[in-house]
Amino acid sequence: MLMGTAATGPHGAPGAGRGAPSPGGQEDRAVARIAELEHRLGDPTDERGEMSYARLLDADERAELSEAGEGALDEVVLNADFVPERLGGRLERIDTLVRVMRPVFRRDIALGLGYGVTSFMAAVNVWTSGTAEQQRRLAGLLLDGRKVSVAYHELAHGNDFVRNEFQARPADGGYLLDGAKQVINNADRAAAWVLFSRTSPAPGSRSHSVVLAERDGLDPGRHRVLPRYDAVGVRGCHLSGLEFTDCPVPGSALVGEEGKGVELALRAFQVTRSAIPGMALGAADTALRTVVGFAQGRRLYRKSVMDIPHARATLSTTFLDLLICDSLSLAATRAVHLLPEETSLYAAAVKYLVPKVLTDAMYDLSIVLGARFYVREGEFGIFQKHVRDLPVLSLGHAGSAACQATIIPQLSRLAKRSWFRDDPAPPSVFRLHEDLPEVAFDKLTLAGGRDGLSAALVTAVDDLPSGSPEERAAHGAALRLMDELRQIQEQSLKLAPQDRTALASPATFALADRYAVLLAAASVIGVWQQARGTADEFLADPAWLAAALHRLGRRLGHPLPDLPPGCETRLHDEVLRRFGDRRSYDLYNAPLAG
Repeated sequence: MLMGTAATGPHGAPGAGRGAPSPGGQEDRAVARIAELEHRLGDPTDERGEMSYARLLDADERAELSEAGEGALDEVVLNADFVPERLGGRLERIDTLVRVMRPVFRRDIALGLGYGVTSFMAAVNVWTSGTAEQQRRLAGLLLDGRKVSVAYHELAHGNDFVRNEFQARPADGGYLLDGAKQVINNADRAAAWVLFSRTSPAPGSRSHSVVLAERDGLDPGRHRVLPRYDAVGVRGCHLSGLEFTDCPVPGSALVGEEGKGVELALRAFQVTRSAIPGMALGAADTALRTVVGFAQGRRLYRKSVMDIPHARATLSTTFLDLLICDSLSLAATRAVHLLPEETSLYAAAVKYLVPKVLTDAMYDLSIVLGARFYVREGEFGIFQKHVRDLPVLSLGHAGSAACQATIIPQLSRLAKRSWFRDDPAPPSVFRLHEDLPEVAFDKLTLAGGRDGLSAALVTAVDDLPSGSPEERAAHGAALRLMDELRQIQEQSLKLAPQDRTALASPATFALADRYAVLLAAASVIGVWQQARGTADEFLADPAWLAAALHRLGRRLGHPLPDLPPGCETRLHDEVLRRFGDRRSYDLYNAPLAG
């Protein structure tokens, strides 16, 4: 409920002096911010530290978020990273936000979600369509260290939120909130709630709107927080619900236009779906690092586990999976800035494919870890916790099927107008460190009809070199992937009308899965092409490119020939090097605390 005075920083503006970016370029600020977080959070393997894995596991057993962790994030004003720079925060680039959150997720997914990501998910709705006053007030709340919750769904309707029954009935120039929302993160401690609400009894997508309700302005006798849920994963998160009984809010609480709630939510999803899965690479990094340490130290049959071919291959392919996921995440988050009319496709692909690939990778790693996978404490306990927490990210505010349902209606249009016709995405979409313009939230569209990523895949087939064995392997895999795009095009053109909706057949959902894999392949090629000629010797090496395209091809069922032996050797050596040097297992090869 929008009334009163926003929290202000020492200079009178919302959070002024607390969250504003430091001097230097965007990349300099990003590197400094990540280093600041790593330093403040400390070495998670040092059991003496307040943010050690051991302490985080203790908090999880109590179903609590780490008090020391939340305190540390308060000290570094993490909320500022969710607030646009023009409103006094640090949010300049979505890809940078992903990188900033990885140190938190590396230690504890529940802390990442429970402390701040939910606030980001809620805030994007206001940054997208809120009034200047709503944006100013919300920025003030966040920069003052407060939390904001978002409530899209209801248990009775799941991801089909156009059937939601929670009401914001127009009355006396404002609205009356009535009904219940379930499974809301931080509902009990949020300063404000972003509520997806029915503003008309008529059926259809024009019957819902978004309301921003501040707790302090609500009648305490007309709303209550429901009991907390027990959860298998992210046990420390405060998951509960809200119940309202004809609770009044003013007309100024409406975010965007009345009846445009579905459109607003889908536009906001394009930002959050692009960003949040990439944050989870921090947790997968920890899982891989934990198993590498186990494989080096554990002896079996008079050799270390690392000497077993299956174990070596699993560690290398998991590293490869992280690079593939990061490439797709990079392209999608930078597309939010550069290709907003295409972002709905890429965001859905990231939210669908990245959690799926990471979950599969965790399963593969658990086989190497063996019986220690079941241990909930000690050196390997953090692996078990990440395995329990990670699947939550594939549900969240939009499950896998909902993401595929975003892609499916666009396939026929892309097949007719885009594939093999569009210009490729600009090189800046694939560059790790290049500056970006401010997000143009108003340009995000629900279905743009263009696909520069797939066009980049088609163009690359002619541009990829084929001199070394690794380059020839990459080129051959790319050719096969381009043939796959042609097959998807042919099948998309033949889709029946019902198969162009969320009620499509399983075969059509499989088509969306294959398409997401091709977008990942295009992203990998783009990242490799932009790395050539840079100081990053590993990313410029065709060995990882060939291995990544080969892995994606095999995921699609392609009968590809074996890779040159140099590919596996290069990957294995890089896994060991980064473990020994304490560098991250993502595209950025960043230094880690410890």
